[in-house]
Amino acid sequence: MKERYDIIVVGAGPAGSIAAKTAAAHGSDVLMIEKRQEIGDPVRCAEGVAKPQIKEHIKPDERWIAAEVKGSRIYAPDGTSVELSEDVSGAEVGYTLERKLFDRALADEAALAGAEVRVKTRATGVIMEDGYVKGITARHLGEEYEIRADIVIGADGIESKIGRWAGIDTTLKPSEIETGAQFLVTDIDIDQDRCEFHLGNTIAPSGYLWVFPKGNRSANIGLAIGGDVCSRGKRPIDLLRNFVEERYPDGRIIELVVGGVPSSGPLEEMVADGLMLVGDAAHQSDPLTGGGIINAMNAGSIAGEVAAHAASEGDVSKARLQEYEAIWRERHGKRLERSLAVKNRFVTMTDSDLNKLVHSVEGIDFSTMNLFQMLGILVRKNPQMLFGLRKLFM
Repeated sequence: MKERYDIIVVGAGPAGSIAAKTAAAHGSDVLMIEKRQEIGDPVRCAEGVAKPQIKEHIKPDERWIAAEVKGSRIYAPDGTSVELSEDVSGAEVGYTLERKLFDRALADEAALAGAEVRVKTRATGVIMEDGYVKGITARHLGEEYEIRADIVIGADGIESKIGRWAGIDTTLKPSEIETGAQFLVTDIDIDQDRCEFHLGNTIAPSGYLWVFPKGNRSANIGLAIGGDVCSRGKRPIDLLRNFVEERYPDGRIIELVVGGVPSSGPLEEMVADGLMLVGDAAHQSDPLTGGGIINAMNAGSIAGEVAAHAASEGDVSKARLQEYEAIWRERHGKRLERSLAVKNRFVTMTDSDLNKLVHSVEGIDFSTMNLFQMLGILVRKNPQMLFGLRKLFM
């Protein structure tokens, strides 16, 4: 590694790779580091994405598409379901990915754009001078490095240390984290072109359970629940095991992943002098659905372009880098604000409440509606139960 770059990106997930690719494509000298020895592994993701949004960043490739989903079913605690078609742009799943291959494809595109990529390289601190982030310290194959840069982009996930080292408060309360577990289950009979979402406090308190097909009689079956409701016997792994044993007793579990997703809404501050945060490091996952891949890629694209321009101009102050934050909030902030409000209301609901909501929209055709249009109908059908959300959908 060189001693100096224009931009250092810490973390080679979707946010980091898109940021590195974009900045390099705009002429910046970019280094992207990843602490693990293999990009994309281990997977800590349900692997579902919406088709239209992902096509804005990368051309779909059958090598990293495990299944193509035509629609979704949402199940109430009593088993009543509502079906959404593929055309519902707000539905979170159009493809089920192979994240190990997808993340590597994104990193490959970053490298082809000119970014230098280093795996098994862990950031151990940030270099601070006169209040500015001036680079990082890192460990690579047992050797310590001091690497300087005009801008550091932290894309190091929910456990991000880059932001904290630079003075940004990235801490989360247990209630602001969805903690999850997922099995890859094979030898099961499921509808391979439909994904499922199961609601209920017995199944997944303060969260939901998903079944995402992955082809060849297999599926990702996982759930996420509020970090504040975990207890002995009601951990995500316990609840997940109960569901799989009941619904798919003959299924064979061939993989287990665990992880957490920020559900707090985005950070109040995503930038500092010489520093930008993207993806889960900036808490940009959707608080309602937990979806983070597309949000991360959107943030990486904006941050990479702003960073490249700021570095070339020689102004990497917080005020200059706030252009990224302003653009991101203008494009995506309102949607996440609504998601957070809906999430905060839904986590207080009983199973009886959830059943009533689903029953209230039975028979309605959602094939031309997005997620928030569907939620708007729920609000209008249940004005007393969802009174506090009316202003968000008027």
